Amino acid sequence: MTEAVAGRRAAGASLGRPFRWLWAAYAVSALGTRLAFNAFPLVALQVLHVGPARVAALAAAGAAVGAVVAVPLGPWVEFRRKRPVMVAMDAVRFAALISVPAAYALGLLGFAQLLVVAVVVAAADIAFGAASGAHLKALVPPADLLRANARFESTAWTTTVLGPPLGGAAAGLFGPVAAVAADAVSYLLSALGLRAIGGREPQPGRPTAPLLRPAGLAEGWRYLLTDPVLRPLFLNTVLVNGLIMAAEPPLAVLMLGGLGFAPWQYGLAFAVPCVGGLIGSRLAGRLVTRFGRHRVLRTAGVLRVCWLPGLAFVGPGPVGLLLVMAVEFGLILCVGVFNPVLATHRLDRTPTDRLARTLAAWSVTGKAVIAALTALWGVLAAVAGPRAAITIAGLLALATPLLLPRRELGADHAPGDTAGRGADGRTTDRTAR
Repeated sequence: MTEAVAGRRAAGASLGRPFRWLWAAYAVSALGTRLAFNAFPLVALQVLHVGPARVAALAAAGAAVGAVVAVPLGPWVEFRRKRPVMVAMDAVRFAALISVPAAYALGLLGFAQLLVVAVVVAAADIAFGAASGAHLKALVPPADLLRANARFESTAWTTTVLGPPLGGAAAGLFGPVAAVAADAVSYLLSALGLRAIGGREPQPGRPTAPLLRPAGLAEGWRYLLTDPVLRPLFLNTVLVNGLIMAAEPPLAVLMLGGLGFAPWQYGLAFAVPCVGGLIGSRLAGRLVTRFGRHRVLRTAGVLRVCWLPGLAFVGPGPVGLLLVMAVEFGLILCVGVFNPVLATHRLDRTPTDRLARTLAAWSVTGKAVIAALTALWGVLAAVAGPRAAITIAGLLALATPLLLPRRELGADHAPGDTAGRGADGRTTDRTAR
């Protein structure tokens, strides 16, 4: 089925009961994560009374070490049924996070525990993401993948709008540890939702070599760096995301420090523009139907980085606040279009028998790049000032469209990836409805 035909499907057509449970599980865990937005730094600052340097170390080291720990998980996930892996990773995240309020109640909470929990959660996030992408490809017909990914994207931005303000209010009333407890419970509810999908997945084929050999660990990166379509998208995306995230701490320092914005104004400046992500994700399918994936990815990929330099011009007062909101709205709108189209094309392009390793490699690289650039830009902001750091990030981002693919994206699935597809192109190994 072509994209044009898929785009003419009824907008209200159901993606099926299994997908509804998968989406519900995602929605509740995403809301829990957003409720606990910045909860760990707040716990470190308000409960453990550590300094800014250790708070920064908690954020950077947790993501970086978690990415390293997750390296062997990609091959491990590849050759196991995906839904049990997802349930297990939800259970791991629940156990890790619930230990924080438990230790706090017993008076035993320490900084080392926060760091270990951050690492465990980061590693489990990567393993869950690798399994969930492969599970979605098996669960949803190829023609519906974009619609499913757009549903996830719009949910992510909706929870981003609602979660932080609600979580901030809860933290103010009950303390930041309560937000961590809510996040933990959300993973428990997600695991229950995944189990409600029902059916039994087929057992993937066994590996021909031990999973911990270098060849097994590197297969995901090898595929990403040798595929002529995914390579430029991979390099572009990890660099753009790294630069966007690296500019956030200097912007926080600039707004909350030199420009004198209140914390609630800073939160408002980033919560309201997330409506743009919801709009963009809703438009993604229509834009692909009209213009095709290649043009949408290139156009949205270029536009999403054109906004970042504007943050360097933020000033004090209402005008400065409105400038940040306008820039963030434009950036997030373009990201909301780009992300589900990229996620769909990545699933279609990657053979099923290496999908988990490829997604894990992508996620590990993205987290490592974000951690490295965030740390580097922290040093840059300390030396040259936060506004200069934001400016440099914005100027470098303007060069990233050179990494986007210039030619048409080609087939919607990887050459030779015919295993598990019927004559109509639909996957035949997805969970029974």
